[in-house]
Amino acid sequence: MRTRLLPLLIVLMAAVLLALGVPLAVSVAAAQQQKVVVDRIDDTARFAALAQYVTDPPGETNERKDTLAIELGSYYEVYGIRAGVFYRNATPMAKAPSAFVLPKEGEVREAFDEALLSRRSHDPKQVWPWQRNRLVVASPVIRDGDVVAVVVTDSPTGQMRSRILHGWLVVGAGEIAAMLLAVGAALRLTGWVLKPVRVLDATTHAITSGALKSRVAAAGGPPELRRLARSFNEMADNVEDVLEQQRAFVADASHQLRNPLAALLLRIELLAFELPEGNQEIASVQAEGKRLAQVLDDLLDLALAEHTEADLGVTDIGALTAERIAAWTPTAEAKGVRLVGTCPATTAWADPVTLSSALDAVIDNAVKFTPKGKTVEVTVASDGDTSTVVVNDDGPGLTDEELTRVGDRFWRSGRHQNIKGSGLGLSISRALLAAGGGSITYDHHEPHGLTVTVRVPRSGSAA
Repeated sequence: MRTRLLPLLIVLMAAVLLALGVPLAVSVAAAQQQKVVVDRIDDTARFAALAQYVTDPPGETNERKDTLAIELGSYYEVYGIRAGVFYRNATPMAKAPSAFVLPKEGEVREAFDEALLSRRSHDPKQVWPWQRNRLVVASPVIRDGDVVAVVVTDSPTGQMRSRILHGWLVVGAGEIAAMLLAVGAALRLTGWVLKPVRVLDATTHAITSGALKSRVAAAGGPPELRRLARSFNEMADNVEDVLEQQRAFVADASHQLRNPLAALLLRIELLAFELPEGNQEIASVQAEGKRLAQVLDDLLDLALAEHTEADLGVTDIGALTAERIAAWTPTAEAKGVRLVGTCPATTAWADPVTLSSALDAVIDNAVKFTPKGKTVEVTVASDGDTSTVVVNDDGPGLTDEELTRVGDRFWRSGRHQNIKGSGLGLSISRALLAAGGGSITYDHHEPHGLTVTVRVPRSGSAA
């Protein structure tokens, strides 16, 4: 969530800073240019005051015209700004440098024509750092209410553009500093807001993995999220209480029914002595009674498996699997099934007792459903952070729909209803493995049969 929230905040902050920075940069450029324009206006006003007293006709010289020419020359030499005073017919009264002439068109001519209308030329267009434009300012020379000449200045903009660029660099540095501060504040803010969410997510994952005792620890964050954490803990407590009551009910019911059922089976045995030997009805009743007793035992085992915490430790999976294969080999041979195993030394983080029980259920199923003359193969391997025990059989296997249901409580395939079992063995195995961070999965075995894969973590951190 932080990776999605943080970019959104950064984009919003960048948009705000740009919305503030761009007008500020434009203002800096406009202020620098206005300063130059005001200076040029002052200069043209001074030259216009000098030219106002030059009364000789064009072409003649006098002391005032010479003074104006000297002033314009000094001005050009000091500032590098071309300046000139031109009569209405565009002939020069005085100018510097001598090559400065009025063009027939362009920005200089437009400023000259505008000053002839007895007003100062408009402010030049804004000059940006990447442009090499010149700055033209023109002021009229008015005598007796008439415009007799125009003062024109044509200024280079190099220094002004440098000052604008420097101002922009200062603004950019301020924007970058503000952005860094904003990003730091966003990191702290998102961390503060999302810390309870991360804790809640980790706790939820732990509970779904079987650690029902996990709770959300007290953490900072907004009051709404802290209240959510407290509500989550209350919900988890209630769910745990309900599950505990359910387990207790199953365990108590299974335990309490065993004694009456045992007494009933005993009375059926006594009744069998009074009936003719080989009576089919009494044999069916005894078989159903024993099946019911097995279901009650499995229910009690399931309740205990879901309630008891695993005693985890480093276990040699290869040796443990080889031991279970040896224990089930006589049963497999009695049925005519070949039970083989490849069990290299492989360690994992598991409870030996619960893992043995899970392997017993899986191997028992494989031997039970494998036809005579076929093979059940058990393979132990390690893959990164997990160790696996894979059991392949050559039995009838399961359909895709049946694979989605295998391991559910009391579920058995309709094709296997006549085979002994309660339908709880694989459910017990799954509960036992989940208590230690393990899992059990099912898949097709080609060309036919079932593949059961038992996975257990290789370290305590993985569990």
